[in-house]
Amino acid sequence: MILLLNGCSSLSYYSQLASGQLQLLRAREPVAKVIADPARDAKLRTHLAQSQKARAFASEHLHLPDNQSYRLYADIGRPFVVWNVFATPEFSLSPQNHCFPIAGCVAYRGYYSQSAARGEAAIQRLQGMDVSIGGVEAYSTLGWFNDPILNSMMGWGDERLATLIFHELAHQRFYVKDDTEFNESFATFVEQEGTRQWRAFRNLPPENDSKLKQRDQFIQLILDTRSRLEKLYAQPLATAQMRERKAAEFERFRHDYRAMRDGQWAGDKRYDAWVNAPLNNARLLPFGLYDQWVPAFTALFRQVGGDWVRFYAEVEKLGGLPVVERKSALKLLAGS
Repeated sequence: MILLLNGCSSLSYYSQLASGQLQLLRAREPVAKVIADPARDAKLRTHLAQSQKARAFASEHLHLPDNQSYRLYADIGRPFVVWNVFATPEFSLSPQNHCFPIAGCVAYRGYYSQSAARGEAAIQRLQGMDVSIGGVEAYSTLGWFNDPILNSMMGWGDERLATLIFHELAHQRFYVKDDTEFNESFATFVEQEGTRQWRAFRNLPPENDSKLKQRDQFIQLILDTRSRLEKLYAQPLATAQMRERKAAEFERFRHDYRAMRDGQWAGDKRYDAWVNAPLNNARLLPFGLYDQWVPAFTALFRQVGGDWVRFYAEVEKLGGLPVVERKSALKLLAGS
């Protein structure tokens, strides 16, 4: 996830971004200092010590940036560092983009305060938009600052923390302005392949195949729903009929999910809370953004023989293509 200041935003939005980032920077301290302090929480110190092994692996084996990012720690006193607000028109899956001078245009707006995010969401709903709010554990400033490990990242196990570090460092390694799908899919691939290699490096077995398969099947179910909705929204239907058919598609998604859960997954309810919450276009956005081109990057990594340096060089070539050519190349890779 990326967060940088938007020069065209209102003064209040600009102010909360600046003050939030400043608070985070002021809270940083070296991880080594925390680990060495016997007065600090023992569980925190152990967790951070493990994180530094993953941090070293990221640079030494995944060829991710070797800097002070994630060698610092900051306790910001809240469960998420920012809350992202996603918004789409009622009958569209095109996100409301927000443009930044360095990061380019992204498909969300970030707030350091949950109440501020809720306020923005309420305004968007009044304008007839589909809206979703998501808490974010970490974000990248693309190397402009040394990003710390945050307390919001510490609620997960050692491996999940490692995956977050891999993902956010990937954004520092390469980033294309105005292409959220490319950037997030690239970082997601680095996260997933990096985690696989991190486990192998520690002589651990691969992740549970059944859980990975469930995740992939769930994501595909959502992507299939997105595809059907896109076709629906392209039809010249009256508003009432469009709403009715939109609701029917979401019910079809829930039906298909429950059939898969109760059949192939033997009743595993890990995604029930997400599925049972109110659904709209905006809630589907992160899946298309974070996963769309992962198969393409997987194929590219295979083509270069698993060589990270060659892989990044090819990714940079893709990123340098005009948008239409880039998407065509990614589609070709995904189908290979």
